[in-house]
Amino acid sequence: MKIDVLYEDEQILVVNKPAGVSVLPEGWERSPSFLLNILAQDYGKLWTVHRLDKTTSGVLTFARNATAHRSLNTQFEQHVITKIYHAILVGKSNWIEIKASHPLRSNAGHSHRTVVDPANGKKSETRFRIISTADDHSLVEVVPQSGRTHQIRAHASALGHPILGDRLYGSPITDMIKRPALHAYRIIFNHPGTGQPVEFSAPYPEDLVEAIRRLHFKFQNSSRSNSI
Repeated sequence: MKIDVLYEDEQILVVNKPAGVSVLPEGWERSPSFLLNILAQDYGKLWTVHRLDKTTSGVLTFARNATAHRSLNTQFEQHVITKIYHAILVGKSNWIEIKASHPLRSNAGHSHRTVVDPANGKKSETRFRIISTADDHSLVEVVPQSGRTHQIRAHASALGHPILGDRLYGSPITDMIKRPALHAYRIIFNHPGTGQPVEFSAPYPEDLVEAIRRLHFKFQNSSRSNSI
């Protein structure tokens, strides 16, 4: 499997993870076809810094040594790192920007969903901003302020606008895309070697581009249009 490498140096490796590939083995899975193992064949030992769901595509960063790993872990703990996602939501909202702050509890029930739980859930916050609308869908920029499992998916559903294709969180059946239309678009952090701010963006995969085209989203500027 060919993985699109966005950037590499002695400290970090940044890739565009394809949808359908797990970062690490899941549950009882014993297949060697998880991302860390695939990359290790060319890059040797790598340290995971953050993860994406198996069904989520987009930018993902690995550390290439223990020192870089500690630096990036500290930045995550101190909320220095910014992760920006793009997603297609079902339905037109009555907001342009909104903050979802529903407390979330993960691994609920036999489906292992993340659910809103005011009594026992953990404090969570996700910011949504509409990029474009078309018919009964919205293309949004999403910035999670915390790192709960399935946080974006659960908060989108709690707002009444599940992610297109996300059957687990209430999206209707669709032929637009075969997975949740969620893409990790950009990450911003301080380089563990230089301490300088760096940012990396991952282009949309083909299935998300096709869904956007079929929904006829209108863009207000050429730079955003060129991103797809």
